[in-house]
Amino acid sequence: MGMTLTGALILFAIAGICGSLGSALAGYSHLGCLSSIALGFVGAWLGMWFAHQVHLPDLYVLHVQNESFPIVWSVLGSAIFAYVMSILTRRSPYGF
Repeated sequence: MGMTLTGALILFAIAGICGSLGSALAGYSHLGCLSSIALGFVGAWLGMWFAHQVHLPDLYVLHVQNESFPIVWSVLGSAIFAYVMSILTRRSPYGF
């Protein structure tokens, strides 16, 4: 059975919260709602990839309609990605 609209909205909400937490940890506050959702999904992918590379366990995984979402790795991955984004988009103090 596939994902229902309700299940997808729940996953989007969870990803948005994780993305917001990650960007807050990184000190990067230039994100809106859709950007936080995208950051949450990118963070989940990045965090799980890193965790599997160094053989770390899955921590606090939520299951929504046969889909799993790693909360801890999503927040940490989002924080790392947001920090890198803040470095790459930092403006020069000289206005260039």
